[in-house]
Amino acid sequence: MLYPIPRRILIPAIFITLLWIAGLLAQNAVPTVQPLAHFHHVHLNATDPKADIDFYTSKFDAEKGKFMGALDAVWAQKSWLLFTKVSTPPKSEITSSIWHIGWGAEDMKATYQKQLDMGTKFQTPITDISDIGGGTQMGRFFYAYVDGPDHQLIELNTSNHHHFGHIHLLSKDPIATGKWYAKEFGMTVRGSNSPEPRMYRGFQIGPSSSFTMDNVNFIFYPWQYAQTQWPELWKDRTEFESTKGHVTDHIGFSVDNLDETIARLKKDGVTVTAEPSTVLGKLKIAFIEGPDKVRIELVEGQAAKE
Repeated sequence: MLYPIPRRILIPAIFITLLWIAGLLAQNAVPTVQPLAHFHHVHLNATDPKADIDFYTSKFDAEKGKFMGALDAVWAQKSWLLFTKVSTPPKSEITSSIWHIGWGAEDMKATYQKQLDMGTKFQTPITDISDIGGGTQMGRFFYAYVDGPDHQLIELNTSNHHHFGHIHLLSKDPIATGKWYAKEFGMTVRGSNSPEPRMYRGFQIGPSSSFTMDNVNFIFYPWQYAQTQWPELWKDRTEFESTKGHVTDHIGFSVDNLDETIARLKKDGVTVTAEPSTVLGKLKIAFIEGPDKVRIELVEGQAAKE
């Protein structure tokens, strides 16, 4: 069942960037370290992969490609959208830690109208939330949620580009989650270390954290947001489900040396759910479980469009 998402209460992921740019959180940034991974892909479960590929390449800035010269996929600037065919619709309710993926739009009003003209369905229409940073001037920042294939939630938001730009997740402890990605993958994390809640229009959106891996921004909100937004889904829940089997099944990072990375992660106590193996003849992969049961695939070698 798809739970409707009222426009007045959904909060777009990308607004935190505005706060950082304004310098409100920059003083708390974790010192810059050398990245130990790069962003590689988002992997989706799809009842009709061909239709999914047509959808993403016709609606957003993305192009068709052959992953490893073998699998039909979507190339989005520097990374892949990969698809696994499933016989029944994957779970789309927000009960795992991955909330949505997103593209930018330089002119959000024009982009939204273009999408409507193309017949795109929206879970949340265009909404002005320019006051989210505390100001009063409206008409500067907009977002909308596209109802994608198998009800994949896709955000369009005001930005300085129109590329694939972010992944928004939920976390039981956004601060600790950010520190985990800093430690294990060398990410420079933005966000306040204060555990104090931050509220917006009745929803808890802080504490929060974020980091940018290559050109993709990862944002983590507290799980209390989900408890308020989807009370029926969350009234008896105390933990996230694994992302495995959901419409967004997992995310993929690339590393230079998979065996060394897995050895290091094991030493740090990270759960390895699938040991290194070779697929498609030459691609070396493994799977780990990240904070809040997010499924992460590790791939040896950076993403490239062949």
